[in-house]
Amino acid sequence: MSAQEKRGALTSRPSLYAYALRRHGAEPDGRLPRGGYPLPDEPPPAEEIPERSGVTHKELLRTVGDALSPLLGAPDTRWAAGEVHRRLGELRARNRTLRVVRAVVAQLPLDDETAARALGRRLTRAGTTAAAVGVGLGLLARLGEPEDVPYLRTLALLRGFAGTAVQALTALDAPTAALVWLTEYIEEGELRRLVDALAARDDNSAHAWLLTTPLPPGAVGPETARRIAEAVRLDEVVRADPVDLRVLAQAGRLLCRMASRRDYRPEVLAYAGAVAVHEALVARASALAPTLDHYAILLSLALDLHSGPSHLLPWPPGRREALLDGLESVLTAPSWAALTRGEPTPRADPAERRRAAWIRRTARQPFGPRDQRTGAPRLRIEVAVSDPADPDTVETRFLVDGRPLVPEAFGRGPGNAPEYLLDSGRLRATPEPREVQLAEAYCTEGCCGALHVTVRRDGDHVVWNHWRRPPASPHRQALSELPEYRFDAAAYDAEVARAESDHSWAWPARSTARLLAAGLRDRPELLTRWDCRFGWVGTAFSEPDTTTLSFTFWPGLAAGRRDTAGPWLQFVWDLPDDGTPPDVRAARVLKRMETTDPKTFAEVRGGSREHAQVLGFPWPEGQGC
Repeated sequence: MSAQEKRGALTSRPSLYAYALRRHGAEPDGRLPRGGYPLPDEPPPAEEIPERSGVTHKELLRTVGDALSPLLGAPDTRWAAGEVHRRLGELRARNRTLRVVRAVVAQLPLDDETAARALGRRLTRAGTTAAAVGVGLGLLARLGEPEDVPYLRTLALLRGFAGTAVQALTALDAPTAALVWLTEYIEEGELRRLVDALAARDDNSAHAWLLTTPLPPGAVGPETARRIAEAVRLDEVVRADPVDLRVLAQAGRLLCRMASRRDYRPEVLAYAGAVAVHEALVARASALAPTLDHYAILLSLALDLHSGPSHLLPWPPGRREALLDGLESVLTAPSWAALTRGEPTPRADPAERRRAAWIRRTARQPFGPRDQRTGAPRLRIEVAVSDPADPDTVETRFLVDGRPLVPEAFGRGPGNAPEYLLDSGRLRATPEPREVQLAEAYCTEGCCGALHVTVRRDGDHVVWNHWRRPPASPHRQALSELPEYRFDAAAYDAEVARAESDHSWAWPARSTARLLAAGLRDRPELLTRWDCRFGWVGTAFSEPDTTTLSFTFWPGLAAGRRDTAGPWLQFVWDLPDDGTPPDVRAARVLKRMETTDPKTFAEVRGGSREHAQVLGFPWPEGQGC
């Protein structure tokens, strides 16, 4: 291709930036498109260019890298931009190439950052193909400056570009990055009203939304909460004087949601305004009305400052402790402390009763004796239960030298459940080394990994070492090497024993589940006599006042002739809380299994329709094959 032909490749049709400007200019009231505008030459799905057959992902990464690497430091950006168009065009794998371009540009060495930035700007302003503009966006994600924000914001309107544009904008203009993200991922509904108000630069409507809109967990997860806070400049809003107390409470809900472990990372640590919002909220918390909702918000914040991800924010020396003191002062004032006393009326909503009981169980946990705050033990093990109004996790937390271990060393999911770590005795130290999984990624270990440590007794010490966790990736910040921890053996044994015996965190249905699990571990014949094998027992996520017991029916199990290839069924027995004390309830359930086949009163929940027919059980209506 001649130089003239290369120049023609850039000028024969409008740039994608110009196209995006024109499309957005035609929108009424500055509305932003859900999912982005289609590219001008984007074929319908049935006509998409097929992927190149026989080319692996790794090979394509190498091919794209080899094509782009010599161009990134070229002094003639016009020539280099033409070459980017030509070389990527020759790959003829349109959709796949755009995805690969992002990964390649994120990792290529940039020996001449000035030249690479200039090339990125030329491609974003004048590029005419998705892959070429993707290179420009990738370069500006690494090297962009404030003058690039308008171009990044406009290109983010095109389908497939929002993710890279958000990455570039986050460091340059967090509110704009958040608006782009919300536009891309938020469906129709109340949150779209916020998106439209922000897009129209209607701050009054955006702030009104903060005052009036609930934050249902299903619609506002951790990352959405962070993006909302960034988009509305929450750190500035809560520091205004005066500030509407409803906004203050909403700020607390957003912080709590950001700290949730229902995501792939603690989003509160990615929120640049987190310290400022905590400071402003705690300073004015005493002005909030002493209600159950407000108490739960402040208590949740205290729990996270004490042993959760927010503990790890960049606090000035002593400031986190001062905020905890401030929250304790508010929550122990007479009008607030009254909320921890007494039982809700029998007519109270079940969700309100659960929340009130959680507050009574948890009220002192984040504060504790004052001498513990200055002389924290080497190891502290606690069970943290989140506000039942926003069901999240029951997790085991480890404070090592006063710092929360799991979010600092792992950060991809919560600590494992106490039933797994404490009831099982897994943390007990013996001379024989034992590997223990302390935490698992939100999406499961098979996807994003887990945090493992080897526990062993070494004379007068207990050693934690030989850590295993997922390796760093281009999209995740590398974590520092984990040290070997040595604990005084007597102190370690005492702390593990204390944590194993402390069930003050548990509500009745969860206590019933623990006692049933212990009973079935001690007496497995209660199920095997009926050709059944214990599966698990716990509380239902959507109905925490129900204890759920699962077991599997394998014909021939009791006689030792189980056919591993033969039919089987999973049964589930739901036990709603009836007010009976957990120990009495568990004893009754175990007694019933002594004399009555549990398959006669549990329900089939797994296996197959064919297996159910063979074994003579009805298959549940509405359940698949």
